Amino acid sequence: MIDGYLRVLTIITAIGAGVSAGVFFAFSTFVMKALGRLPAAEGISSMHAINKAAPTPLFMLALFGTGAVSIVLSVVALRHLDQRWATYVLIGTALYLACLVLTMAYHVPRNNALALVDPTGSGAAHAWAQYFSSWTAWNHVRTVTALAGSTAFIMALRAV
Repeated sequence: MIDGYLRVLTIITAIGAGVSAGVFFAFSTFVMKALGRLPAAEGISSMHAINKAAPTPLFMLALFGTGAVSIVLSVVALRHLDQRWATYVLIGTALYLACLVLTMAYHVPRNNALALVDPTGSGAAHAWAQYFSSWTAWNHVRTVTALAGSTAFIMALRAV
């Protein structure tokens, strides 16, 4: 059974992964749908504003702090492979880190590219349509990976 400081770190990581999943879930279920109903220029301008506002210290702590703590937990878990909780921690870390990799390798570059699009310029509607559909589809994936990671951390807490 996981106990002591490892239990506390696992609870923190489960909550952090769940919070991140919740943010991504909100985007997948209603934020992007609302933006998609706007004219392209308004959708682009709104996404510009969201992308500028998103990297707050608290959100970055939840997003990347969770990744850092999960790595620490995994290092410890590798020394306890004979215990069931360790497997769940490793799975949770892999899933959550997949979410972070997807964020950094896919979403951030697309957000940066969209930042260069003039919402009223020619080709803006086409750029928005391409961004919107692919960004949203891959956001569904990072929602699922973060949520599955949170679930695995919760299962680590329950493992005997």
